[in-house]
Amino acid sequence: MENTDQHQSIWQVIKQNYRLYLGALIIVIIAELIGVKQFHVGSALIVIYPMLFAIIISVILGPDILKFFKEKASTKASSLVLVAITPFMAKIGVLAGSNLPKLVEVGPALAFQELGHVGTIFLALPVALMLGIKKEAIGATSSTCRDKDYGLICHLYGANSPEARGALSIYIIGFLIGTIYIGFLASIVASMNIFHPLALAMASGIGSGVMMAAASSTLATIYPEYADQIIMLAGASDTLAAIVGIYFTLFISLPLTRKLYFLLEPRISPKHTRDAKQMKSMKVGE
Repeated sequence: MENTDQHQSIWQVIKQNYRLYLGALIIVIIAELIGVKQFHVGSALIVIYPMLFAIIISVILGPDILKFFKEKASTKASSLVLVAITPFMAKIGVLAGSNLPKLVEVGPALAFQELGHVGTIFLALPVALMLGIKKEAIGATSSTCRDKDYGLICHLYGANSPEARGALSIYIIGFLIGTIYIGFLASIVASMNIFHPLALAMASGIGSGVMMAAASSTLATIYPEYADQIIMLAGASDTLAAIVGIYFTLFISLPLTRKLYFLLEPRISPKHTRDAKQMKSMKVGE
């Protein structure tokens, strides 16, 4: 009887939200048909993946522009993010197990690489708070906000939380600006002739396939004699950085960001953005 009721409820949900599911399927098909687009800006290779096209189409069809999807459907879609992102999180776990020897071998180097993300917290979080951004700043500044980080934030706080909205905003900006930025950065650093090409290749892996492809392709163009090694090392570094990065975010950068947020928000956030409870607690503290 319970199984029958469960199946009925599933079909009822599908019937109620068929427009959302059908729309999502069509958007995915269109984005995949567009495919991966690449173009050069100087020596930097810019790579645009289908996910960006899917996001743009979804925004256009959303409640703020063409209104094909209503506000209720948008809210429903937010709760489905966890369902969609869970297989990716499982993939990260499987990769961690299969690459355990490599992780032990290069773990210290990648750990130091991840420490660079702490600089984002100390630099970006205060600026975000001074601009009046609230808990969205936690999700936006605690990591590089790539696939693994956004999935983690959604699992911890929920897909419709302020933290998830902050992470998603940087995730999208990373698609739009990040690939261009890191392509130019790789070109500029390579022109300085300070680091070995293979060291730069390993630095290209930050846990984002889009950015890794942009940086490594730029380096491969600049150093054609190392092209194959650069692509191989960048790919391995990116995979390992994604694995290490998710634990670094979970146990170090995210808790640190939360502590800094609750320490700095009452002190540097504009008064008009604070809620009444925070203002009252500040007066009591004074």
